[in-house]
Amino acid sequence: MDFTGIKVIEFSGDSCANCITLMPILHRLVSQYSDVELLHIEVEDKNREIIERFKVDTLPTIIIAKDGVEKARSRGFQIEEILSIWLDAKLDDIRREI
Repeated sequence: MDFTGIKVIEFSGDSCANCITLMPILHRLVSQYSDVELLHIEVEDKNREIIERFKVDTLPTIIIAKDGVEKARSRGFQIEEILSIWLDAKLDDIRREI
């Protein structure tokens, strides 16, 4: 998996109701950023290495990473308005680093 650039990584599970609710909201929000890619990772055995790399212990978890380095993390369900504010703020911080 390519982690080059700015990525919003969504860790979720298929039996997690909050994850299922959050998915379309997050996809819609991230699609507004031309320089950000959304990666969806299902928490299952085949993704164990990525899950361990980012030390995911709660679902849903959203990680913003730049070139594979974690810059921000959100655990649990967030309403759209809060998630939008969080994404804007964290992505602005990351872009200032460039």
